Amino acid sequence: MKTQINVLVVDDNEVALNEMSKYFSSHAVINIVKTIKTGKEALDYILNNSNTFDLILMDIIMPEIDGLTILEEMKNHNIKKNVIVLSSFKKESTIKLLSEYDIDYYLLKPLDYQILEKRILDIATPAEEETEYKDTKIELEISKLLHSLGIPSHIRGYQYIRESVYMMYQNPDMLGGITKTIYPEIAHKFDTTASRVERAIRHAIEVSWSRGDYELMDEIFGHSVDFDRSKPTNSEFIATLADTLRLNKKLAIGL
Repeated sequence: MKTQINVLVVDDNEVALNEMSKYFSSHAVINIVKTIKTGKEALDYILNNSNTFDLILMDIIMPEIDGLTILEEMKNHNIKKNVIVLSSFKKESTIKLLSEYDIDYYLLKPLDYQILEKRILDIATPAEEETEYKDTKIELEISKLLHSLGIPSHIRGYQYIRESVYMMYQNPDMLGGITKTIYPEIAHKFDTTASRVERAIRHAIEVSWSRGDYELMDEIFGHSVDFDRSKPTNSEFIATLADTLRLNKKLAIGL
């Protein structure tokens, strides 16, 4: 764990800023280097002083510039910092927008400062240890999801879908290259052909559609495909599962 993690706090609620500053004032690891109350001031500070902090605690709704705009500008300027979003909104549309950015946690207000402290310390874990832990956790979540969807682990498509969902979870930009990127990579790993990978995944989806948990399937796929009339394409199936995992991660607020 790092000896100190420097934190920038962006929130227009002065009471919350004072409470947070007081809570962490004598912390051995967590050091709040600056508090900012407007989005415009926060963006200016982030763009010009990115070497002064390791992590940003940020509300979404703020005066002048909102948190989504700040995240977009950080992405445009290639500023990579740990980010914990603080919000009183839990609308799926808001969380879906946030899933496009590499934030670490999405915490709902009012905050439990002990949970916030734990999340900041989690981020301070050495990168290789954290990556290994996250990879294992994601793989287990994918396996659990596929079993719930009725895909038996002994068919080839199960392994191929598992690998595909993991790859797309790690890199959402692969959505447009499933045929040219994902299929060939999986084919190489399992010593087969891309066309066989595609057919095996299609077969696994058909099996899922005939024996999976109907309520779960409708919850996951109901808004992306016409559940009653058609099965999702391979791309839709894989992308929707990867997106579901990303949304679940953003909603992990104290687990």
